[in-house]
Amino acid sequence: MIPLEPSMYYVYILQSKKNKLWYIGYTADLRKRFNKHNSNKHGFTKNRGPYELIYYEACHNEQDAKSREKYLKSGMGRRYLKNRLKRFLALTG
Repeated sequence: MIPLEPSMYYVYILQSKKNKLWYIGYTADLRKRFNKHNSNKHGFTKNRGPYELIYYEACHNEQDAKSREKYLKSGMGRRYLKNRLKRFLALTG
């Protein structure tokens, strides 16, 4: 019997439409998490929305997603994101 593929985990970046600041996180349900952030009832992002999803990556397991989130929050990770998103950032200036 072939085992079922486990759920995917997503590392995502939201950008506040108010102040353009980024929030980086990970989740197993990207749509649900995005809606939760935009409800203005969620921890760090409370009262900083509305948000726009500007980037996400899919990972096969939670540990990979956690590691990727940690990297993207680092100095090198932020440089990677700014380079990866430079066209988008130029448009939203």
